Amino acid sequence: MVVSVVGVVGELWRYPVKSMGGEEMEEAFVGYPGVYGDRHFAFKTPARPKGFPYLTGREQEAMLRYRPRFRHPEKALAPPNLEAARKLPPGINPIDADDEDMRVDVLTPSGEVLAVDDAELARMLDEGVGEGLTLVRSVRAMTDCRPVSVISTQTVAQIGEELGGELDHRRFRANVYLDFEDGEGFGEDRFVGKSLRVGSEAVVAIIERDPRCKMISLDPDTGEHNPDILRKVAQSHDNLAGVYCAVLVEGKVGKGDPIEVIG
Repeated sequence: MVVSVVGVVGELWRYPVKSMGGEEMEEAFVGYPGVYGDRHFAFKTPARPKGFPYLTGREQEAMLRYRPRFRHPEKALAPPNLEAARKLPPGINPIDADDEDMRVDVLTPSGEVLAVDDAELARMLDEGVGEGLTLVRSVRAMTDCRPVSVISTQTVAQIGEELGGELDHRRFRANVYLDFEDGEGFGEDRFVGKSLRVGSEAVVAIIERDPRCKMISLDPDTGEHNPDILRKVAQSHDNLAGVYCAVLVEGKVGKGDPIEVIG
């Protein structure tokens, strides 16, 4: 087996509530369902298609201004019995934390802190949309597509240069921001169909390139819409930026960990 290091984990992120602000992490557990705690909650609306029933920043741009955080962050880092499960042959799947351990509070744009299941929070998010929201929780990350998303910092930088300035990488809402050794933008595309080891444990399969939507045009701090960003990605890069991954081997991943191509 040929193994080559192509870069390191520049940043790690998860998004406790779908389409709200993200949480940067020093270490995360990457499991088969995705990054532990990622898109753990979402707001569902009956007005959305059954195949995609969630409210997102595409409809409610203000969602990005809400800042969710786990009430017990130390309990939301990894499954509670992870180490014990690993010792049981042939490799028992770890259990998920109790609901109480995964409680989330949300800092609203006005500075108020509300529990994620507070009816007032749903009312705020529904304002101007009027679709009747229901909070849902899932132990599987409620991502749009594959469990884990990856983009390189070089890709973000290249798109920014093409637009004539710097671009906030948070617009792309990835789980893993890969920092390449060779500095090549869109270099992650060459790994589609291959597997990467991230850190010493986790292995992901790069399934496909990531088709982009309005979300990258929304400022992560203000929610302000700049259509030029999505237009540039659509016109210059076939509307694709970053890659989607499936998890082959679960494991902990840390900021600065090496990323190796396996194969």
